[in-house]
Amino acid sequence: MKTLIYNIGILGGILPPGVRMLRGSEMLHRYTTLRHAYVLTDGERIAHYGPMSGWHDQEAVDQRVDARGGAVLPAWCDSHTHIVYAGSREGEFEDKIRGLSYAEIARRGGGILNSADRLHHSSEEQLYQQAKRRLDDMIGMGSGLIEVKSGYGLNTDDELKMLRVIRRLKQESDATIVSTFLGAHAVGRAYTGRQGEYVDMVINEMLPAVAAEGLAEYIDVFCDEGFFTPDETRRLLVAGKRYGMRGKIHASELADSGGVKVGVEQQALSVDHLESISEEDVALLSRHQTIATVLPGTSFFLNMPYAPARRLISAGCAVAVATDYNPGSTPSGSMPLAVSLACIKMRLLPAEALHAATINGAAAMGMSKDYGSITPGKVANMIVTRPIPTIAYLPYSYSEPLIERVILRGKTVK
Repeated sequence: MKTLIYNIGILGGILPPGVRMLRGSEMLHRYTTLRHAYVLTDGERIAHYGPMSGWHDQEAVDQRVDARGGAVLPAWCDSHTHIVYAGSREGEFEDKIRGLSYAEIARRGGGILNSADRLHHSSEEQLYQQAKRRLDDMIGMGSGLIEVKSGYGLNTDDELKMLRVIRRLKQESDATIVSTFLGAHAVGRAYTGRQGEYVDMVINEMLPAVAAEGLAEYIDVFCDEGFFTPDETRRLLVAGKRYGMRGKIHASELADSGGVKVGVEQQALSVDHLESISEEDVALLSRHQTIATVLPGTSFFLNMPYAPARRLISAGCAVAVATDYNPGSTPSGSMPLAVSLACIKMRLLPAEALHAATINGAAAMGMSKDYGSITPGKVANMIVTRPIPTIAYLPYSYSEPLIERVILRGKTVK
């Protein structure tokens, strides 16, 4: 079905075919807009776009969408979420207000292990219904391509349960879902004091079971102080490669963990968090293809330092912005908020933040061939806003509900 979106005030996020990610100064200088424009979709994909003055109804269309002077931009590409979880952790929220750190809460049996306990006692159907509500909220805020991680199972049966829920979300949602296996999120309670044995179990038991059902495209590891070491991370990523799962790493959130170096060495698709990244690792990322994914919502919620996104871009790195939606450190799937925080707290310019949340987010999921920009041939995932004066108004007006329509795969879903 051909759909014409017309009366577009600003068409933004335009890129030529073949662009897979943007680095450094490209993130600012390659942000292209067109005023008074139209977009034509053909089925699920963008057919072409242009100025309204060039549209003369020469093509028959099946549906017309009046943007009423609003902006049309690529839908958000959220490359780091943990939305399959049971219940909530507002008790830990109060602990944080009282001054306990993330690490202290984890040492007291909270954090990831708390979520693992709750998930263990939840059925797949219960987990699906909770995750579906979160996913629908994210779609309503403009997200169309979303990575979802496991990691609250921490034993084989529960990790598989999570990944099957993610598979069902993938099958039944209008959004495009990418699945990541994060069995090495923490050491399961049954292996307390036996971290090496837990790593062996992830490699020898979990990974083959995940691969046998084809449940994950990627493997992730929490390589940080108090979690998994660089050597363990390397072993896990190498094992994942044997099953066709490329690596992604939670790196340098709590300390300069060595995770960035392992990620680059193992050609990880992305290294995520980076709140405690070293200057040496910034320089390393500037010379390699691994994407630096920053999660400003985590720093906001935990009241911790922000990743040096400005420094990463100035060094020439490819930077993505994602939400980190999870019950303990970022209970929010709002990409508009993440983009605003990237500007306000990380000092990204609006064009840089928008590229970080679209084309580079898609690249951090290995999906930028088909998602993340207004490009003929790409999947027609777009948001339509209220009329705005410039693209900078989106992150500037950080609490205004600007998104009026969400189009995924050429179909209006909100």
